[in-house]
Amino acid sequence: MSLAIVVHPGSTVPIYRQIVEQVCAAAIAGRLRDDEALPSVRALAEQLVVNPNTVARAYAELSRDGIIEARSGRGMYLSERRRIYSGPERARRMEQAVSTFVSEAFVLGYEPDEIVEHVARRVKAARKGGHR
Repeated sequence: MSLAIVVHPGSTVPIYRQIVEQVCAAAIAGRLRDDEALPSVRALAEQLVVNPNTVARAYAELSRDGIIEARSGRGMYLSERRRIYSGPERARRMEQAVSTFVSEAFVLGYEPDEIVEHVARRVKAARKGGHR
């Protein structure tokens, strides 16, 4: 398994959210493949030295969003890529994510062209690593 998660306890991003984001990033970059098993809640909690409830919360969010799925008696697995949201719901979620991101970038003092540049670099890096 090629899932290497690192959490930063002092970050303003909650630990469960860091886990969610890193699992998604690993899937996008191809470091996790469709149908690949994820570490158990207990194993990942021990590895990261966090409360198992934190990992369970991250896995619950990933499962709710269709990124991972539970397999009875076998654990959590990366789901096959499929569209789980309608076009309007996908657009709504994208708009919400972009609005939050842009607001945060402005709070951090970035100019519009710098924001676009950061996004372009990130998209390019994600494409290089492979995508789901």
